[in-house]
Amino acid sequence: MSQKASERPTLQGQRIKTRKRDEKEKFDATAFRDSIIAGIIESQGDLELLSRFLDTSGNKLDYRRYGEALFDILIAGGLLAPGGNIIEDANVDKELCRTEHSVFGRDGDIEAVRAYAQVITKLIRRYKYLEKTLEEDLKKIIVFLKAFTPDQRDKLAKFTGLLVAGGQIPPTILSAALQDHLVKDGIASDFLISVLKAWQSERDASQVWTALRKSALDSKLLDFFASSKRTQETLCTAFNEAGLEQLVTYHKAQMGSTVKKELQTRLSDLIHDNATVKELIALVKESITKYALTEPEVSVLLWNTLMSDIEWNKKEELVAEQALKHLRGYASLLAEFTKSPKAELTLLVRIQEFCYDNMNFLKVFHKIVVLLYKTDVLSEDVILTWYTKGHSNKGKGIFLEQMKKFVEWLQNAEEESENSD
Repeated sequence: MSQKASERPTLQGQRIKTRKRDEKEKFDATAFRDSIIAGIIESQGDLELLSRFLDTSGNKLDYRRYGEALFDILIAGGLLAPGGNIIEDANVDKELCRTEHSVFGRDGDIEAVRAYAQVITKLIRRYKYLEKTLEEDLKKIIVFLKAFTPDQRDKLAKFTGLLVAGGQIPPTILSAALQDHLVKDGIASDFLISVLKAWQSERDASQVWTALRKSALDSKLLDFFASSKRTQETLCTAFNEAGLEQLVTYHKAQMGSTVKKELQTRLSDLIHDNATVKELIALVKESITKYALTEPEVSVLLWNTLMSDIEWNKKEELVAEQALKHLRGYASLLAEFTKSPKAELTLLVRIQEFCYDNMNFLKVFHKIVVLLYKTDVLSEDVILTWYTKGHSNKGKGIFLEQMKKFVEWLQNAEEESENSD
């Protein structure tokens, strides 16, 4: 083998040319801003022209890279610095650093904001990857709420509500307003209410509430209010004044359900700890005052608690004695919260339905009613009302037949009393 053939090639002094696709282009948000604002100025406020410009510029101006800058400009009118102020360059005219053709620059009425929201909707339908960018940028902008004027905050809220209603962004974006400084100054609650108003202008209140519930926001509504005003009364008043009465109804039902579950758990724990009836009454009265519970609600809650708090005998013939002994011990508790005919009748109907749903109690119904009559829980008039027109259809024939003799006795006693008078 020759010496020449055995020589090995060397890379010394060789230069490797970088491929063009491997070169990283410098990130230049200001150049992007200048191009976008120039196109916006050229559209002269015509939303159709603006929509066409945004649609055709996506690839050329690289929305994928400058998506956050794009939405800063379309929403706030310019690039936003940390804190929410628009960035202005000393070497560039102010007119080229910001534009009034944005959400903040639009008229404040819902129709004007809706028209601009439709431009954004068309854009993210054309460039699907912008959906996530829009959501993230809006979260950032919402955190900056304090830096904006009340008018700008209101426009942003309407814009947000319309996009949530259209499904372009999720309801969870509202959580971005739960910043301590925004909550404390009442900005978070005002923003929430404005968003809900705009949302409800597009969707039925039931749909709005369902979406709030699925997003776990239904239980956080009070968190948007300053701690000194974080009460049901404050929320209901604010929502009612904003025309959100139906949402108030749903909220009350939700809170009522939660409160009742908590009260039932606390009562059950006290009963297990052999608390006195006096202690149970004190707890219930405290809850009535605090959560505005009604007597009919409480009477049913007490019945449900008492009847679910014991393991019933599986033998039908022994259930009657067990039930009567159990209820006799808590009759004074039931009597304390059935002082109105409505509460009595509500309780009696609930007892009827309970006995129907639990087959071992089918033959015990009339004995329970007689016991509660003798312990002043149920009155004569309410029992007669139940018998004639106030009963439930569940087991109607069975229970009316059981009560027939007792009702006849009550009617005869009433007639004798009238005759003696």
